Amino acid sequence: MPAVPSDPRTLLRRALEGGRIHSGYLLSGATEPAREAALWFARALVCRGERDADRPCEACGACARSGHEAGDDGVEIDGTGRSGPFFRHVGDHPDLYWVDRGADGTRVRIGQVRALQRALRLGANEGGRCVAVIADAEWLNTEAQNALLRLLEEPPADTTIVLVAASAAALLATIRSRCQRVAFPVARTLALRGDDASESVAALAERLDGIARLDVPALLDWAEEVRGERAASAELVRELLATGSEWLRERATARVRDGAASARAELDAFATLKACRRDLAQRNANPQMVAERALLALHAASRPA
Repeated sequence: MPAVPSDPRTLLRRALEGGRIHSGYLLSGATEPAREAALWFARALVCRGERDADRPCEACGACARSGHEAGDDGVEIDGTGRSGPFFRHVGDHPDLYWVDRGADGTRVRIGQVRALQRALRLGANEGGRCVAVIADAEWLNTEAQNALLRLLEEPPADTTIVLVAASAAALLATIRSRCQRVAFPVARTLALRGDDASESVAALAERLDGIARLDVPALLDWAEEVRGERAASAELVRELLATGSEWLRERATARVRDGAASARAELDAFATLKACRRDLAQRNANPQMVAERALLALHAASRPA
């Protein structure tokens, strides 16, 4: 099925509203927005709220379970083997599955796909729909892709499989053809300085330039500035994470250009900000605490090696 050129979330929302749910979806492009959308869509598919209401409704039992005690990716580990977790459950909902790279962090392996296939064949535990998200689909090895293809060719009843990949081209053409494709455009690099930078981003970048001089109480005071209504607070933290990530990229590039052997501190902080972005996507996340974690990581990266 061809990729549909429109707002990605709108397309998924229309599918929910119309009740025309495909057995396979491929969300490709900007990885973090695609992963966040996959989690939202998976939770919406098992929501037991009114059909004409927004989903996930965050009020029904299914929403409570899929949003309960979420981990770094909004998922909790379940089903493990010698090489690490085969899959995870979203929250503690038994019919929502999440698959990412194995314990070695290099590939999604055939054992994980087979374990997922066995679980899906058992049907929904709560009598509704089963949804599986493969969040690192471009890391499926050849054997795993072939196993996934067989699952897409003969999906169990009332089952939806959502693939997330930075590049759709990393997957077999036969897999792509069996999925409804949804493209997430990759945003261009955020401008921190100069005429192309927004006033708020430029001011934030200037503050980050001086973060090494701050002590921990000053960092906590900075994080406290985001307190307020949650939606507005979350937007401020999103701007901090986006600007901070680009600031780290700028620092890492400069360090390598100046002959540094590595930019490990910047890479570690970048990974923390990525985790913060996932945390912020959770409905029960505290924006101020996310900001504190991000600022402490940025401060650590700013100190001389």
